[in-house]
Amino acid sequence: MSTLISVCIPAYNRAALLPPLLESILSQDYDLFEIVICEDDSPERMAIAEVVSRYFVTHPGRIRLFENEQNLGYDRNLRRLVEMAQGDYCMFMGNDDLLAPGALRCVASAIARHPDVGVVVRSYASFDDDPAHINQEFRYFDTERFFPAGAESIVTVFRRCVVISGVTLHRRLAQSFATADLNGTLLYQIYLAARITGRMNAVFVPQIIALYRNGGIPDFGNAESERGKFVPKTRTIESSLHFMRGMLQVAQYVEDTDKVPIRDAILHDISRYSYPVLSIQASRPLREFLSYANDLRRLGFARSGMFYAYVLALLLLGTNGTEKVIQFIKRRLGHTPTLGKLYKGRSV
Repeated sequence: MSTLISVCIPAYNRAALLPPLLESILSQDYDLFEIVICEDDSPERMAIAEVVSRYFVTHPGRIRLFENEQNLGYDRNLRRLVEMAQGDYCMFMGNDDLLAPGALRCVASAIARHPDVGVVVRSYASFDDDPAHINQEFRYFDTERFFPAGAESIVTVFRRCVVISGVTLHRRLAQSFATADLNGTLLYQIYLAARITGRMNAVFVPQIIALYRNGGIPDFGNAESERGKFVPKTRTIESSLHFMRGMLQVAQYVEDTDKVPIRDAILHDISRYSYPVLSIQASRPLREFLSYANDLRRLGFARSGMFYAYVLALLLLGTNGTEKVIQFIKRRLGHTPTLGKLYKGRSV
């Protein structure tokens, strides 16, 4: 039988975390998949090759490794992964995250049960050091949801594909939308998800598909397209602002290219759920944090009163206290609360 899912890993450093990722994929109770790794000319290239070579022996024919001749950067490397993949769908995985048990079978089942699926929006959980100790789940709806192709579905899918692990896209359509215009945004998967959802249906699965490792040190800013925008090994205020400008750039690009009115609705949606955007710089001195929040306001991300509620909570409770409140609410509801108007698709 043909390969349904190509699990695509953009590899840059973090060789020590590659074995647990590969083990989490290779131990799945599903067989119609391949693993595609594109190593992006990192200082740990040889170490990554050594790790993968061991799996060539134990799992022959299951993994393909490509070594980029130069450092392409995040967005171009995702594009190369799509080019190299052979499955009907590409499931992206961050190089320090894990695939949850039963994930591939769950995604394959959703694709089989719904017509013309172009995007699978996953639920995921986060952990610190031990994946057996989950500290938070990110489940956007309480049940599986079907989203017919169109502008409303694009808006819902858009922000919910920021975390790359487990995001699954129709490969041939993704390849047909290839563009270099958004290099350096670190948001290429969102662009692809938006364009594909304009033409094919999307489905949300409530089962946890990926395990996201907290505390990873960002390694962006080495490629030519990322220099001056991101700084390796740190998260500067300017890099966070550039990332958010990139969200708007991608939304505007899709709106202009496909003539779908989505940018304003996406901006409102991000504003309602802007806590992660704010908290990433909340440890800064008070003046710097407030200046950062004001810059976000000027970009348009304060369209919801929730933006100011998050700022106030971070000032009064700090990051730890605010996250405890958010986690409590999620546990009580069993999913992320719906804040304001949101297209929920059809429950199935």
